[in-house]
Amino acid sequence: MTDTHAGSSAGTTKTPTSTKSASGKNSSEVSTREDNSPLVTSQGSTSIADTVVAKIAGISTREVSGVHALGGGAARAVGALRDRIPGSRTNHSQGVTVEVGERQAAVDVDLVAEYGVAIVDLAAGVRRNVISTVEQMTGLEVTEVNITVHDVFLDDGSDDDDSQQQSRVE
Repeated sequence: MTDTHAGSSAGTTKTPTSTKSASGKNSSEVSTREDNSPLVTSQGSTSIADTVVAKIAGISTREVSGVHALGGGAARAVGALRDRIPGSRTNHSQGVTVEVGERQAAVDVDLVAEYGVAIVDLAAGVRRNVISTVEQMTGLEVTEVNITVHDVFLDDGSDDDDSQQQSRVE
């Protein structure tokens, strides 16, 4: 078989196993990198929005015992107002910010811990649950989960009434 395009190829030879991609890299290098991700296949690629990963991370954080609420002070105040509006939905991604790439995700969680819970253990549990859930549901590799504890929740509603009625000074 003769090559009819031998003179017009300008010295570039193409083989079925090595072609140039848009970035100028050989496809064998690209396919090796793509094989590591279930989101990029020979039949197409899947991209996942930041809001999807944030919602998954928020729900998995709330599942951990010892987490009272998600978000800093302002986010919790807005969430409380939103919950009072009839027909409104809970914002599952409140207190969660994410950065999503093609194959990896980084998650930041702001939360309020319940009093009496060891914060180190709570953070480890949240981190473990978020990583496993996000990786299982999305196929993304979670590179880091940063946790900020903004407050500790004290469930002492009855003690507030007694302390306000009795004055320490006469």
